[in-house]
Amino acid sequence: MSSTSVEQKKPGQTALQRRSKNDIVVDIADLAVSGDVDKTLVTYSLGSCIGVALWDPVAKVAGMLHYMLPESSISAEKAKANPAMFCDTGIPKLFRAAYELGASKTRIVVKIAGGSQLLDAQGTFNIGKRNYLALRKIFWKNGVMVETEHVGGSLSRTLRLEVGTGRTSIRFRGTEEVL
Repeated sequence: MSSTSVEQKKPGQTALQRRSKNDIVVDIADLAVSGDVDKTLVTYSLGSCIGVALWDPVAKVAGMLHYMLPESSISAEKAKANPAMFCDTGIPKLFRAAYELGASKTRIVVKIAGGSQLLDAQGTFNIGKRNYLALRKIFWKNGVMVETEHVGGSLSRTLRLEVGTGRTSIRFRGTEEVL
């Protein structure tokens, strides 16, 4: 790996203290794209939220979205101010931003994580499941295939995507898996 990563944990360090200067942090209700092969996109605290990681292996362009809610119709004002908050406005914005850096829809590899049920043990609101279903609907309508996913359950996850290699990993409960 070209940057300091989560695997290089020192005793007592938090995730934020392990973060590398090459990390581009994607906050909750945020997105980022990069063509800098030395950078790594990372998002933390994927509970019911969904993290979408996309990578074009030819253009070496990566993008990541961390959205909170499935549909912008619940608040047009919030969607206008921050499209990354919602699946139906954040995903199109993520893809357009990647295309602007040279990515091509035909080459993009998509991986997703999140969609847990953490704070809603009874399943009353099912935000994680609703977030996942909204994503699948948008991708199905647009002919986008998901290569790998790590969704559901009751986990909080960290998602990382290396721009130069496309290596995508998730970290949860002290374990890291490559997607």
